[in-house]
Amino acid sequence: MEFFTWVVKLAKLYMPTFLSGAGTTMLLAITGTVIGFVIGLLTGIVRTIPITENMSSGKKSLLKVVNRILTIYIEIFRGTPMIVQAMVIFYGVAAATGVPLNRIGAGILIVSINTGAYMSEIVRGGIISIDKGQFEAAQAIGMSHWQTMRFIVLPQVIRNILPATGNEFVINIKDTSVLNVISVGELFFAGKTAAGTYFRYFEAFFIICVIYFVLTFAVTRILRVFERKLEGSDVYQLETKEEPLDAATGN
Repeated sequence: MEFFTWVVKLAKLYMPTFLSGAGTTMLLAITGTVIGFVIGLLTGIVRTIPITENMSSGKKSLLKVVNRILTIYIEIFRGTPMIVQAMVIFYGVAAATGVPLNRIGAGILIVSINTGAYMSEIVRGGIISIDKGQFEAAQAIGMSHWQTMRFIVLPQVIRNILPATGNEFVINIKDTSVLNVISVGELFFAGKTAAGTYFRYFEAFFIICVIYFVLTFAVTRILRVFERKLEGSDVYQLETKEEPLDAATGN
């Protein structure tokens, strides 16, 4: 009974703080996912540019160097925890420049580049999954690689990777909790503030758990509706123009 009493008390006292933290969490997750998607899209496209025989040696060398740099970026940010990345970037930039970063801006930067590393592999996989015959057909009619990507490949890729992108968004809602180590006032940080005041950690984080679940559940359902809209109807009907019957012959 005491548990529910404290849950109600903390909810009444700190609900504005919890809602503010939830708003910051959604800001970080949405902004970071959108920027990360753009980073991943561009990175995935660059990494799938074919090296052909008719390329100049300079272009080949440049493309190889860029691919190597992008590969290093992806491996580092996929191979290290976001909480470590947050500490290194936030405190590292401050130590190197002597100017502390804005905490919200640093949080968006960290989530964005981390998401970009994962999205680049998702995009690359989506591009590779497109039938090679479509690339060959585009080349046959004189389309460049960028035209092929823009008009043929990317519309299919974006539609195919939408579920994975939505999954990254949901993951980011939860993973923003690690930004409390650099004192970003997101939902987890708000929970620590409330819990530390009365030393009621179980009750405070029970409320935080419920809020996280509501956020992720609502976002998941909205994304599924959006996916079904893009898929369209499973039933297709061909429209044919019927010729009027001849009154005399009946034909």
